[in-house]
Amino acid sequence: MTGADAEAAETTRRRVTSKQAEVVQRLVDAAADEARERGYEGMTVRSASRRAGVAPATAYTYFASKDHLLAEVLWRRFHALPAADSPVASGALDRVASALDGLGLFMADDPLLAAACTTALLGAGPDVRALRVRFGAELHARMASALGPDADPTVLLGLDLAYSGAMLWAGMGHLPYAGVPKALADVARVLLEGAR
Repeated sequence: MTGADAEAAETTRRRVTSKQAEVVQRLVDAAADEARERGYEGMTVRSASRRAGVAPATAYTYFASKDHLLAEVLWRRFHALPAADSPVASGALDRVASALDGLGLFMADDPLLAAACTTALLGAGPDVRALRVRFGAELHARMASALGPDADPTVLLGLDLAYSGAMLWAGMGHLPYAGVPKALADVARVLLEGAR
């Protein structure tokens, strides 16, 4: 992460009281429910704030836009995923496949929400960009950990790109979210073992 990226990531982090954190969580939960029911196009910050029982002006003090709010939904779900627990003794391919399985399925049970959040994560604005940076850094760290300390940087980049592309394809409806882990495992196999 560059210095500018780290600075951008910091712009969305605020010190909040427990009451403010509870309001933010209600907004995040309400936005997820709205996106499930109305999709990306139908969800608004106002509709989420209404559902959360929060004034729209209050919602806008925490979230600059619909994209920012939905990107936060995605980030929180992604960040909450437990680390893959493949034994250190297992091979790199097994560790990567285990990591990709959890990362690939984390939104499979919620495809409408996943599509809305994926669209939002590609949005403009510094707050959304900061969340993209955090999302990318977390993904990269998990892939690097699964590959191990002697990982080929090109393989790591390939896995990062494969994951991002698979999630984008799933968000566009070209690949079911449930199919992401297998597609990623196939790509990982080729990257780590070579094409046969």
